[in-house]
Amino acid sequence: MKALYLSVIIILISITGCKKDNIANENEFNKSYNAWLSFKKGSNNSYVYTTNFGSWTGYGSETKIGVINGKITSRDFTAVRLRRDGTNKQDTVSQWHEDADHINTHPNDAGESLTLDGVYQKAKTVWLKADKKNNDIYFETKNNGMISSCGFVKKGCQDDCFNGITIDLISPVQF
Repeated sequence: MKALYLSVIIILISITGCKKDNIANENEFNKSYNAWLSFKKGSNNSYVYTTNFGSWTGYGSETKIGVINGKITSRDFTAVRLRRDGTNKQDTVSQWHEDADHINTHPNDAGESLTLDGVYQKAKTVWLKADKKNNDIYFETKNNGMISSCGFVKKGCQDDCFNGITIDLISPVQF
């Protein structure tokens, strides 16, 4: 009987703990989303944001998305690789620009073309909904309260396992 009570207590604690984690993530997301809505209004939904990717192999990339009045108007991509000669210098291995009429015409190394509305939607419906038993979930807001990192990593994965987005910079477009 004592073992049954102990089991019930453990189950209740784990269920309560999960709910608190979910509520904390949801509150964090909502706070960040409200910061985004305020920025969106103040910038007339016109902004630039920059994402990045870095690998342990020395490869890295940066994608800059331009948005005017809620529509993607440009996408710039640069990929670099560290030299293996001990100098820590980088070589550009790919670089291109897309204007409004040519969005998504280059290989998808740059990731999905999303407005920040799309980023928040994907964060809410995909990245933050990953199975917590099998994944570690991340959500950070280092861009004046707006999303800076959101995604998940499969537990036990060792290299380049992040599935999500990392945003270095969000700034309004000045007209």
